[in-house]
Amino acid sequence: MKNLKFITALFLTSLMTLTSCQDEIDNESGDNPNTNTSNSQTASNLERTSMYDGSFDDFLDGNSCSSILLPVTATVNGTEVTIVNQADYQQVIDILAQFNTDEDTVELQFPITITLSNYTQVVVENQLIYDGFIDVCQTLTAAGDEAITCVDIDFPITLLTYSLSLEQTGSVVLETEQQLYAYISDFGDDQLFAINYPITATVDASGNQAITFNSDAEFQAAISDCLNVQGVEEQAAEDADALETILVDGLFQVQSVINAGVDTASDFAEFTIDFANDLSVVAENTVNVAVQDVQGTYQVASQTEVFLDLTFTGNVTFNLLNQNWAVTSFNNTTISLQSTTNAALTLVLTQI
Repeated sequence: MKNLKFITALFLTSLMTLTSCQDEIDNESGDNPNTNTSNSQTASNLERTSMYDGSFDDFLDGNSCSSILLPVTATVNGTEVTIVNQADYQQVIDILAQFNTDEDTVELQFPITITLSNYTQVVVENQLIYDGFIDVCQTLTAAGDEAITCVDIDFPITLLTYSLSLEQTGSVVLETEQQLYAYISDFGDDQLFAINYPITATVDASGNQAITFNSDAEFQAAISDCLNVQGVEEQAAEDADALETILVDGLFQVQSVINAGVDTASDFAEFTIDFANDLSVVAENTVNVAVQDVQGTYQVASQTEVFLDLTFTGNVTFNLLNQNWAVTSFNNTTISLQSTTNAALTLVLTQI
């Protein structure tokens, strides 16, 4: 995989000394194009947004820089599964989702063929070699050189080329991400380029809406925003995993449940709440054994926040807890929640 190129001080210094420019630029070029080197931020943005995105099967291969070419056979938590097409991914997901705090294992049957970020396909003979690809991906991610997956450019786009003296030398129309990646990654140090704006792209941070960009600065700002959102989402996912562990490992009671300023925690004072590893939850009356246990289910999810969805059945009192709750704070002893549909309704669970 070709790593992204790094800026050299010598080339930038020589570029800054250039004083000549075109007297007039035609309509295709724009009024004042931003000329970029092969090592510029814009080149990096184009290369990273056009890399092959291998993150869609991370639950299977644990490597966002590549994907596995199907069919493939794997042993998932002890169960052998043959994945012939993407519809078969659900088999793997269902097995992994059976328990929410177990140690999931996926053992691939080698050899396998993988598609890398640069669109090349490689046959991997064993796990040791595959671990090397994972290590490379982790290095790229740590350096901020992995694929940008939150911005999808709408094609075709046109790039304008220039000499180092800022004379336009031509233009190229690129129809796909793969074409764009190949073009930018092979772009020479003896020329410059500019994006022929406006272009449009779909940006995750904007609710998957198409946005029009008119400059490199606008394009960079959108990438920065969506990468920041991705960082928040990744942290929320980690927090969700931590919350699941706390729920399963503990036994809880209702400390407070406030609805429009009224605390009705006393209605739940006799109950303990036990979250199981299979996403079931049971409220048990520890004072009056004649009261039937209240059965329910729960689910922890995350976006930019962490959410706890509770559903109890067979007990009218517990209907109040049947909410999708936003987790406002949590630690090993206390979980604070707020209803996503009624901001005046809050719940605090404490571990016994």
